Amino acid sequence: MNIYVGNFTELMTETTLREIFEAFGVVDRVKIIKDRFSGRSKGYGFVEMPSNSEADKAIKALNGNMINKKPLKIKHGDSGPKKKRKKFKRRNF
Repeated sequence: MNIYVGNFTELMTETTLREIFEAFGVVDRVKIIKDRFSGRSKGYGFVEMPSNSEADKAIKALNGNMINKKPLKIKHGDSGPKKKRKKFKRRNF
């Protein structure tokens, strides 16, 4: 199951995020989303756990927990269809 984790500081690393979720079960993958220009964290990321029951336990236990003085926002990451990107028309000048 894909889990959205948001509202964390730039101090959060993928290793730390993995350790937090491994307390509830096996973690397949952790990805913190970063700004492509500065390389700094955008304050959210995703955790993948193979077991839905372990993922549900982690979501219920960790949502709202204070990490670095900020409450984590954790929910299911598979919420709805992906948005289509608008195609821009090329203009020849």
